[in-house]
Amino acid sequence: MHKTLSQPMVLENYEAVCRSAADCVLETVRQKPGSVICVATGASPLGLYAELAKHASELAQAHILKLDEWGGLAMDDPATCEVYIRREVLGPWGLSPEHLTGFQSDAADPEAECARIRAAVERLGGIDVCILGMGADGHIGLNYPAATLPAETHVTDASTLRHAMLDAALGKPTHGFTLGMAEVLRARRVVLVVNGAAKAHAVQRLMTGDITTEFPASLLWLHDDVHMFADRSAVPAL
Repeated sequence: MHKTLSQPMVLENYEAVCRSAADCVLETVRQKPGSVICVATGASPLGLYAELAKHASELAQAHILKLDEWGGLAMDDPATCEVYIRREVLGPWGLSPEHLTGFQSDAADPEAECARIRAAVERLGGIDVCILGMGADGHIGLNYPAATLPAETHVTDASTLRHAMLDAALGKPTHGFTLGMAEVLRARRVVLVVNGAAKAHAVQRLMTGDITTEFPASLLWLHDDVHMFADRSAVPAL
């Protein structure tokens, strides 16, 4: 299986997208049972995580890495990526919290927390498969459009704190944490899930092949093992 951005797999509906994306993730896991799987949050990958839960026995040795997190919230705030991952990934996949590495949303020293995660990724041997969604503006994780982007794990300012997940927040986030695009691009495989007509304009821009930090997803063109799965409504022209 090898699908680059220039050859996206376009399927009729979201359910088919999730099944095919799950097969792609499992291909990596079957080759390396202890794979490090970096997971995004949000709506796009939810069905993929549910599909992978049907294969929980194959994921028993996997290690989960958090792509990003909201800073300044309690770890048990319902809006955190921590709560999302425990609910949608760890629980359904039958994994204990020891299988998760991720930012502490309430870290007292945000820069030190980024250094801790950078070291943890190195200690884990890097990312085997990185599961991503894409924002309508092309953001990946909390790497939002900008004239420049930090390459590695970094703290993001309050201007990035715009996401439907935050509607459930009990506290007020003050910053964000995210892996940088360089770390994403060092993943051995990237699985990009895109669905819905609201993403059609973003897909159209992505498919031009133009690379710019003003559209962070375009940097995925620099990776040679990206598997993009999209439903027909997201890519009506293909």
